[in-house]
Amino acid sequence: MSILNVEKLSHGFGDRAIFKDVSFRLLKGEHIGLIGANGEGKSTFMNIVTGKLQPDEGKVEWSKRVRVGYLDQHAILDKGMSIRDVLKGAFQYLLDMEQEMNDMYGKMGDVTPEELEELLEQVGTIQDTLTAQDFYLIDAKVDETARGLGLTDIGLDKDVNDLSGGQRTKVLLAKLLLEKPDILLLDEPTNYLDEVHIEWLKRYLLDYENAFILISHDIPFLNSVINIIYHMENQELSRYVGDYDYFQEVYDMKKQQLESAFKRQQQEISQLKDFVARNKASVATRNMAMSRQKKLDKMDVIELAQERPKPQFNFKVGRTAGKLIFETNDLIIGYDEPLSRPLDLKMERGQKIALVGANGIGKTTLLRSILGEIQAISGTVQRGEHQQIGYFEQEMKGDNYNSCIEEIWKEFPSYSQFEVRAALAKCGLTTKHIESKIAVLSGGEKAKVRLCKLINRETNILVLDEPTNHLDVDAKDELKRALQAYKGSILMISHEPEFYRDIVTETWNCEDWTTKVF
Repeated sequence: MSILNVEKLSHGFGDRAIFKDVSFRLLKGEHIGLIGANGEGKSTFMNIVTGKLQPDEGKVEWSKRVRVGYLDQHAILDKGMSIRDVLKGAFQYLLDMEQEMNDMYGKMGDVTPEELEELLEQVGTIQDTLTAQDFYLIDAKVDETARGLGLTDIGLDKDVNDLSGGQRTKVLLAKLLLEKPDILLLDEPTNYLDEVHIEWLKRYLLDYENAFILISHDIPFLNSVINIIYHMENQELSRYVGDYDYFQEVYDMKKQQLESAFKRQQQEISQLKDFVARNKASVATRNMAMSRQKKLDKMDVIELAQERPKPQFNFKVGRTAGKLIFETNDLIIGYDEPLSRPLDLKMERGQKIALVGANGIGKTTLLRSILGEIQAISGTVQRGEHQQIGYFEQEMKGDNYNSCIEEIWKEFPSYSQFEVRAALAKCGLTTKHIESKIAVLSGGEKAKVRLCKLINRETNILVLDEPTNHLDVDAKDELKRALQAYKGSILMISHEPEFYRDIVTETWNCEDWTTKVF
């Protein structure tokens, strides 16, 4: 049975087409992976099917009485609410029913026997519903899901306005899972999750009986939970039964077959055109030439899709840094309260280190304390000489209404327009993207603009906080290659072992020195 039908969908922004005549259907129990390069329109598609965005053309039809839950990259939480308030909001419909039942109890002393009987019947129905929906286990359910996603480490009484982008995403994900909708729509849910919580989400989705659509560039995670792939490319949407690895195999084979057919057809077209040109003027051969021309006119010409530019990340290495990168002495990091025991850490030139561990234990705080961006609670940080640091932050706050060109020009005012465009193109951005405002780009395209700034500045130390968030598979692979080739030192936070494992010389598990209890 089809839960969602999308027919002949077309949409674009300005003169940039995203979809053209796209059709899609979601069947009961399907676990779909929606994949494609950055900027192909995956999040736009989600916004259209959830009604947040109206398509230029086409029809979107949901089955009746289907509850849809959507984890949006850009959802907003209300100031003044605690994490617990938001999570309990998943059961608002049950809380409203309980209030309705209590109001009925309040009326029972002032009604006729007939009305009392009717009220008791209604109360009984509500009570049965509340019991069936585990209403009296709400607090236990909230605590279980919050623990599974690491929210208890943050504190369930914390105001959602004080949360980081990653923590907000976790809260929204937890609320969504507690709501248990008929359909889950998840847009890059693993971006802000550490390895432990990704594993928890994986188990949850494996046991999930209903259908879901998942956007993710985390291929091992994707492979473990989906059974259908929809691939978005060149304004089209193609369906493949199986996991990502199987899709890649079939996709590569189809691409090779199409390229072979294109070459054969181009050769045939060339021969036909040559024959027509040589023989159309001759009376003896004119009919044969006209026959070949008719064949040419009727031919269904194969067109190869335009290849997206593949990113090329080549970091500019500056002068050699001093032997010492940093050394901490009894460093205690934190804000209002300590996040670590006293730390004596040392990093030397040439080391490439990954900081790993659960979310909320202070990995980003440690980076920023070492860089001197925030004050530590106590202790000292000594940094070495001749340091040229390139810092990639996990998230950038606020919307940026500069165009990509303006953003790079602001950073490198001596560049010509050609050099600015070339620098952005090397990061895998098309002309349409380069001329767009940063605010309208996808998460992956924004990350590529930030990487563009980083690779064009001379550095000898890279400090990277979750650099793979939002990046598509090609960009991740190229970033991995570039970091392996980088001659400087690297200090990196990452939750993807398959990304950092082949780059770093050491892994520091921050759980070994955190004050947080697990």
